[in-house]
Amino acid sequence: MCLSRLLTQDRHTQRRCDATSTYSNRVQPRQRSFRFSRLFHRDVFHVPKRPLKLLSITKRHGSTWTIAYPCYQLSVHRWISVTSLECNRSGRGSLRSDRSFEDDLSVCTSFDDAEDDAEDPGDYRQSRRPHWANKVQFVLACIGYSVGLGNVWRFPYLCYKSGGGVFLIPYFLILIVCGVPLLYMELSIGQFTRRGPIGALGQICPLFKGAGLSSVVISFLMSTYHNVIIAYAIYYFFAAFRAKQPWSECGNSWNTLACWLPSYSAIDNRTRPNASRTPAEEFFDNKVLQISNGIEDSGALRWELVACLITAWIMVYFSVWKSIKSSAQVRYLTATLPLLLIVVFLMRSLTLEGADKGLQFFFHPRWELLGDAKVWIYATAQIFNSVGIAFGSMICFASYNKFHNTILVDSVAVSLINAFSSLLVGIFSFATIGNIALEQNMSVEAVLTDGPGLVFVLYPQALAKMPASQVWAVLFFFMLVCLSLNSQFAIVEVVVTSIQDGFPKWVKRHLLCHEMLVLLVCVISFLFGLPNISQGGIYFFQLIDHYAASVSIMFLAFFEVIAISWCYGVRRLCNNVKEMTGRAPSSYFWFCWLIAAPLLIMAVWVFSVIDYEPPTYHNGEYKYPWWAEAIGWGIASLSLICIPAFAIYEFIRANGNTCAEKLRNSIKPHFEACKICGQEYCNESLHNFEDNMIKEQQDASSPIQLSITTPLSKSQT
Repeated sequence: MCLSRLLTQDRHTQRRCDATSTYSNRVQPRQRSFRFSRLFHRDVFHVPKRPLKLLSITKRHGSTWTIAYPCYQLSVHRWISVTSLECNRSGRGSLRSDRSFEDDLSVCTSFDDAEDDAEDPGDYRQSRRPHWANKVQFVLACIGYSVGLGNVWRFPYLCYKSGGGVFLIPYFLILIVCGVPLLYMELSIGQFTRRGPIGALGQICPLFKGAGLSSVVISFLMSTYHNVIIAYAIYYFFAAFRAKQPWSECGNSWNTLACWLPSYSAIDNRTRPNASRTPAEEFFDNKVLQISNGIEDSGALRWELVACLITAWIMVYFSVWKSIKSSAQVRYLTATLPLLLIVVFLMRSLTLEGADKGLQFFFHPRWELLGDAKVWIYATAQIFNSVGIAFGSMICFASYNKFHNTILVDSVAVSLINAFSSLLVGIFSFATIGNIALEQNMSVEAVLTDGPGLVFVLYPQALAKMPASQVWAVLFFFMLVCLSLNSQFAIVEVVVTSIQDGFPKWVKRHLLCHEMLVLLVCVISFLFGLPNISQGGIYFFQLIDHYAASVSIMFLAFFEVIAISWCYGVRRLCNNVKEMTGRAPSSYFWFCWLIAAPLLIMAVWVFSVIDYEPPTYHNGEYKYPWWAEAIGWGIASLSLICIPAFAIYEFIRANGNTCAEKLRNSIKPHFEACKICGQEYCNESLHNFEDNMIKEQQDASSPIQLSITTPLSKSQT
């Protein structure tokens, strides 16, 4: 049976295509390219009874054919822009005329006709992408990333360094001015372009494509050390099953003479001796880490932690190996259960003795600190880290949305849930810290510590004296594993999606499938993360966390906002949002995108450079040598250098004879706007009716001849 005869078959004739057919939503209106390959003798396509007039048939790469034709719908008496394919999980489907093609193919996996040109930065066509099965999966993915370990670890410590409750004022102000608007902006860009951060920013402003690459580099760096926290949590999770928790007493082999067991009664008011250490501190430093004297003494690998790290990466791999189809199912547990456990621990912590002491510190504002630039720097950093702005994760999540998904509701919901959960964690944390301060007869400020010690020292110490402490400890560390996994899923998906979008031919040729790409990313990240679990690994962990996730992110966020708001244009962005949702953003978002957010980010970045403080460990007790700081700045430069390097590259290769022409062409988006309505995604096929008639006449004047006796044999496939 020849290919041209296949398209004119009766509807009862059935053929099978194992790759289904694919679709591109950025090709010319009313001309859609369908790819048929490996035709067998049974099943799937119910071809319309009326013959279809072909525009062009092109043979590409052996057994692959590209067929483009217009479809005419008699009931409407007009040319329509799509011909869709209904699919279900068994692969069966039927061709029909409709505008809901994107919804129908949400369960299909294939490559579109742009895959051969996907490495061309001028190609604005988007590869076939799976969709979230429902809106809940997308919201849970965003919430799971936002309500991550940073809310349990960073937020209480930043509150302490900012003077307690006064931190909440800049936190919520920056959430309103930067958090919600920039999250709305990133979700809009990701949903419209349907690409990861590199592809999305490369389409809307090629000059700042390096900002997208910077976010991917930061995500990769974070993936190397973020899983170390999961390894710690897994270690503590299994240790919590012991009848006597190892961090609750001083009689163990790893304890020293400095070990001091605090009183668990408010009646016995003993002050903690100087230079003493609690059992929880010695368990973390001497047993779990076997910590060395500094970063200059790396020591040997901690093989127990290596096993836990391998376990963590296995969990991550089998959760994201099928992209969003597998990770979305896992998030039903990992994104919802921690929220419930946070409420449970909050209620339990409020019943502890001394909880009021910690809450008084948390909610009592020190107004004089509002004029301190560091408070605003900490608040901005926490908003960006928790919401995920400029990390690429939200752009990646939104790229799997359906085109007409309502973004504003999602942005507000995710931001509010993140802020509310941070507030609950803050109450739970300071209530627990107040209890510890009471039993040690110390101030709240003297109890708090930086780094992972807040999670793995103070919390276990408080849990050890609760009734049924084993149950509480198991639940707490299981919550930590879930919170960390949610963030790690997003981090790995950013890297994988960006590689898949940027190098589809290389992935198909060398790795064969998506699962092998995920495996490669996980293995490389695991190997780069091994230095973090040596005896001196905690120092390197603190160093890379400071420079990779804090120093670079403000610089990156500023150029991302400039690329989208000023180069691409707020007016064009609002038109894109209106195309997708039917409603343009309000003037409030215009103001935040154009003026408020760029100025605030620039001010915070400048003050952070002026007030730069080198990283330390254990509340300043250990200071890094100069060469370690140089390594830290080298790590930060890996992401920072991407922005100017790609800007210079795009400027040089841009068309134009003068610098002004090159600059104008280098910031020009890679979208082809409709000549009538000006929209980059035009559903009105009649707007381009004349152009398509000319195209049809050109195709008719030089048709590609297909012999009716030339079948597609199995040997061709």
